[in-house]
Amino acid sequence: MRVGRTALLLVDMQVVWMYSASGTDNDYFTHRNATVAVPNQMRLLQTARQMGVDVLHTIIRSLRSDGRDRSLDHKLTPIHIAPDDPQGAIIAELSPIKDEIVLPKTSSGVFNSTNIDYLLRNLGTDHLIVAGQLTDQCVDMAVRDAADRGYRVVLPEDACATYTAARHHAALTAFGGYCMVTNTDDVIHRMKEIMPHE
Repeated sequence: MRVGRTALLLVDMQVVWMYSASGTDNDYFTHRNATVAVPNQMRLLQTARQMGVDVLHTIIRSLRSDGRDRSLDHKLTPIHIAPDDPQGAIIAELSPIKDEIVLPKTSSGVFNSTNIDYLLRNLGTDHLIVAGQLTDQCVDMAVRDAADRGYRVVLPEDACATYTAARHHAALTAFGGYCMVTNTDDVIHRMKEIMPHE
């Protein structure tokens, strides 16, 4: 990682997605978000801000109120978060500050339905830290698509969540050469050690 060449991407950490379908506070997904993923994302975000690492947030949000701009997958699922729906906001713990980029996407893959590749290249990014949810869906697509475009991807697995432990671990196993799977402590250490490129 290098100063000015590294970015942190937080995937879909929105109010609407913070609970599983059961709606209970003690299911695996809700508990992991509350006690593991979100606290670690907060630590990553704080360190990124301290170290001058660029921060980008993705959110699932339709660009039209009727959702006609969504991907076919989101139409069939159906997933539709209108532009003015407050449930689509990023959770308060991770709320963006000045100069952090928020990218509304209308598909699972951020590289498919936003201009993130254009932005990252303009920012001079070649190392991308990815965290968020779901590990085996939108995070998975961000990791694979970024790697295919030549970014060196780092995934702190304890800053990611999905609906079951089995799904989480299956996704990590499948990442293979797409990214370096590590943990939040390691990523924070790496961010604090980055030096300007000469």
